[in-house]
Amino acid sequence: MYIILVYDIGERRVGKMLKLCRQYLNWIQNSVFEGSLTPSKLRELKFEAKKIMDEEHDSIIIFTSNNEDWLKKEVMGREKNELDTFL
Repeated sequence: MYIILVYDIGERRVGKMLKLCRQYLNWIQNSVFEGSLTPSKLRELKFEAKKIMDEEHDSIIIFTSNNEDWLKKEVMGREKNELDTFL
């Protein structure tokens, strides 16, 4: 499934959350990630994220779609992390 993950995490925990999310998804811009994950990998990501976050102060929003083609992505201005793959 295709995932867009957005987080708002306290300053002391943001580095750990960034590192975790980069293990599973592609970094798009500050606190925004996207990519395809299996349901089990998504559960694993959520489990690990809960260990890092303070649920009373932090938030994570996860948008899911069964098909990436259903989403249209439009970037205005400079794209912070282009996903081109070079061989």
